[in-house]
Amino acid sequence: MKAEIHPTYIDCTMTCACGAVYHARSTKAQVRLGICASCHPFFTGTQKLVDTAGRVEKFRRRFDAATAAPKAKKRA
Repeated sequence: MKAEIHPTYIDCTMTCACGAVYHARSTKAQVRLGICASCHPFFTGTQKLVDTAGRVEKFRRRFDAATAAPKAKKRA
């Protein structure tokens, strides 16, 4: 291995949005996670609903707006 080309690894604190804290080694001193093994649905066995009704309604509004007012064709 070549000298002085590898990054320096230091002790790192990883903090999840759910409040879980992990200690590891990384090139950064602090890492913030959006989801971790403590709160991920695959590991917990629970399912989180993420505003699915809002997404469907948003799609319907866009779809209805596109079909309700078709563009007029120009004739020369």
